[in-house]
Amino acid sequence: MKFIAFNVREDEEKYFAQWEKETGNEVLRLPDMLDMSSVKKIEGFDGVLALQTGTYPDEMFTEFKKFGVKVFSIRNVGVDNINLEAAKKNGVVVTNVPAYSPNAIAEFSVTQLMQLLRNTTIFRNKVAKQDFRWAPYVGKELRSLTVGVVGTGRIGRAAIDIYRGFGAKVIAYDLYPNPELKKQGIYVDSYDELFSQADVITLHMPATPNDYHLISTENLNKMKDGSYIINTARGALVDTKALITALKSGKLAGAALDTYENESDIFNHDLSNQEIKDETFKELLSLDNVLVTPHVAFYTETAVKNMVLIALNSAKSVCEDGTASTVVK
Repeated sequence: MKFIAFNVREDEEKYFAQWEKETGNEVLRLPDMLDMSSVKKIEGFDGVLALQTGTYPDEMFTEFKKFGVKVFSIRNVGVDNINLEAAKKNGVVVTNVPAYSPNAIAEFSVTQLMQLLRNTTIFRNKVAKQDFRWAPYVGKELRSLTVGVVGTGRIGRAAIDIYRGFGAKVIAYDLYPNPELKKQGIYVDSYDELFSQADVITLHMPATPNDYHLISTENLNKMKDGSYIINTARGALVDTKALITALKSGKLAGAALDTYENESDIFNHDLSNQEIKDETFKELLSLDNVLVTPHVAFYTETAVKNMVLIALNSAKSVCEDGTASTVVK
């Protein structure tokens, strides 16, 4: 079988080569984005691999059908930017990688919170100016805080284990509670309860229309003064302008964002010699109580390997058997 993979990074290359050698199948690797200008390159291939971060209009799946491509394998979890009905209409099976490394994202989210609690950005800036005074930036201990976890899937559960290891009190909200966690009594019944009780809100959930801008002015106002927001999930969950207002007013003590609602033209691009045109993002970067990272929470050796191999095996399974355990329905 022949597959074509788009958005291939150097760190993924060895895993593609490993899979080719082990299975005897061929994978053409391209650094290009998959879009309407590059979609013609899929002609002659059995399946297509790409990243969730691309833009996939409905008419792209018409091109898939035209070229006889039956499977579109995403090397990420999220498929919220893919019209699954359009894919189905054109006979295209969509697969994803439901869990490439929950620990990678959970560990990163806790690491970011710890930096906020100990004011590391502020002290780093002070030290760079040779100002070695401590006050007034006293830190907080995680064991003294209540952490509200939104979403208790694989990543959320891994985060809960880590927070408990630090001695924090954990509460959680999920539309579909985990039976084991439910027995432990950590769930609250509503967002209102979660926002009002937690010192920290950490997001580990997909983006759906119902949860667009979950972190809004209304919900931020329900939170304790001096609380924290951690988002390693989806940018659309946070109303950035509302967040900035809360950070500037002191309502929030800090925020760590590994995703941003308008990140596609910013993250994973070298803009070092360019003017960033997004004024909201520029304002976010100017705040010393904010940690911004370019969607790297997942980015570990374990996760990259799993993303490549699971996506390839899913595409192979669909071509051979018509389905895979990772088919998105």
